[in-house]
Amino acid sequence: MELPETFMEKMGKLLGKEADDFFRSYEKPRASGLRLNPTKVSETEWHAHNPFHLEKIPFASGYYFDEEKDKPGKHPYHAAGLYYIQEPSAMFIAGQLGLEKGDKVLDLCAAPGGKSTQIASGIGENGFLLANEIHPKRVRALSENIERLGFSNTVVTNETPEKLSRHFENYFDKILVDAPCSGEGMFRKDPEAARFWSQEHVEACAQKQRTILEHALKMLKPGGTLVYSTCTFSPEENEQTIEAFLARHEDMALVPIPHEHGVGPGKPEWATEKRKDLSNAARLWPHRLKGEGHFAAKMRKHAEETGQKVPLEKGMKLSKQQEKDWTTFAKNTLEHFDPGRRSFFLYKNELFLLPFNCPQLKGLHLVRCGLHLGTFKKNRFEPNHALALSLKAGQCKHRMDLRAESSECIRYLKGETLPGTSENRGWILITVDGFPLGWSKEAGGILKNFYPKGLRIV
Repeated sequence: MELPETFMEKMGKLLGKEADDFFRSYEKPRASGLRLNPTKVSETEWHAHNPFHLEKIPFASGYYFDEEKDKPGKHPYHAAGLYYIQEPSAMFIAGQLGLEKGDKVLDLCAAPGGKSTQIASGIGENGFLLANEIHPKRVRALSENIERLGFSNTVVTNETPEKLSRHFENYFDKILVDAPCSGEGMFRKDPEAARFWSQEHVEACAQKQRTILEHALKMLKPGGTLVYSTCTFSPEENEQTIEAFLARHEDMALVPIPHEHGVGPGKPEWATEKRKDLSNAARLWPHRLKGEGHFAAKMRKHAEETGQKVPLEKGMKLSKQQEKDWTTFAKNTLEHFDPGRRSFFLYKNELFLLPFNCPQLKGLHLVRCGLHLGTFKKNRFEPNHALALSLKAGQCKHRMDLRAESSECIRYLKGETLPGTSENRGWILITVDGFPLGWSKEAGGILKNFYPKGLRIV
């Protein structure tokens, strides 16, 4: 591929003898990967169903797939949310947060959702993830991916870092800042990015990244972990940005990231003050491992203060009719579905189930408030697609299981009706090889298709 001349000169000076190997990597095909969704399928279950040619990624929790032989994006298992298709090096980043069950986590620049979905699975159903994206178009893709993978512990917002920092001061246990950058590490994946590259753009990105980090720090509780990452090679956006940040904040310290399986250290010699602890950061190079270019720095905040408590979001009381409609639906359709101590959230006629211990959300531009249960219509409740994808097969009283390779499964994904029974059982969960795929409604011997129109195979 054709690389900008100025970029080649810059990387040639930085890498020296290694530059030839680096530039040769652009002549090789890029690697493609998928990461399993452990909230839906275990490794053991997956290996019993796996239809692809997979190879374990040594430096991240995912698999390479064969782009010539496999089309995982078109398989019904993708629609069922069993995995997320993600660039292999990108899988490395969220793994550095040191996630624990019950953590409160912020993914500040979250679209399209690869790292968010990895975080959501790592913190468990009692954790809380705020996945934020400032760009309105990109936030829709983020919300759809959270839905497809079936998470109920996540709130999606469309906000500025500045506004969030006023709302969540000293609140989060872990924060990921996967910062907008010049994208040099993705030139092989996105040749368009190479055409728009300039040194001026690099410097503008670095300035923006420093501002975003300042807002992120305000939201990190004492003792908390902040991971900063980019998909670029420029020292201005990586070591130099981290060096400047640490110089301003002595209460933050770099934590070592493991350098193994081709993952290299940060480069202190590329920073202004050349502080040695920058080697604790990590660089993923396309000529050293099978993946694109990334940078990651892990920092911890000294724990001298205590974190702030943000008031919890209060549950909304349903009207008598809404209570009746929801209860009737749940009694006739669901089994072993327990909201527990989670609260309902109403937006107009849309009913959501908030994450456990959800903080107050008033004043924020909300895109998804936890699990979208469904819609109140005239004297009835209609379930949302998100509810189907959050269930286990045994949590619905009536279901129809389709084989992934069957014509019925393709017909369902196209939005066509399927033959039912004469029992008129109402809402039926459609599953593929035992994994929930969507809703249908049985009446008159026919299963009416409720698979969302925007997701249907054309």
